[in-house]
Amino acid sequence: MKPKFIVDLNVGKLAKRLRMLGYDTLFINGLDDNELVRIALKEGRILLTKDSGILRRGVVFTGKIKVVLIEADDVREQLRQVVQTLHLEPNSDPFSLCLECNKPLISREREEVRDLVPPYVFQTQEQYMQCPGCHRIYWRGTHWQRMNQELEELGELGN
Repeated sequence: MKPKFIVDLNVGKLAKRLRMLGYDTLFINGLDDNELVRIALKEGRILLTKDSGILRRGVVFTGKIKVVLIEADDVREQLRQVVQTLHLEPNSDPFSLCLECNKPLISREREEVRDLVPPYVFQTQEQYMQCPGCHRIYWRGTHWQRMNQELEELGELGN
């Protein structure tokens, strides 16, 4: 079973990167430590944080929830740390979740998105995905190419 995550405010950008890899990752701005720990425990999520104080909590100390203390400030280094520490497969299910709201993406026919994407995108792209939650549309443009390059670099860590 794939791990699920919850991230705190200190590593919020990491949520998008983990979602990019296809890992269910919660990031809810404004949650205090008690709420983060409660959700992690209730939903079986691994808590990712830079706050070493969380490690002293009973549920962490006794192993009821797993916490990864993030060391780096750079989000790419944070992602590398999580992938290496937890032995994650960086290419297991990439680009399957909405980067904004964490919902599984749904494939859409080209004609379905004609009026939802810029004309140039419609003319140049064939494949589209849509989030059923926030309705954001995704396609394989330059942003996707940059993210894919990042995934390839991450995948080389395991080789």
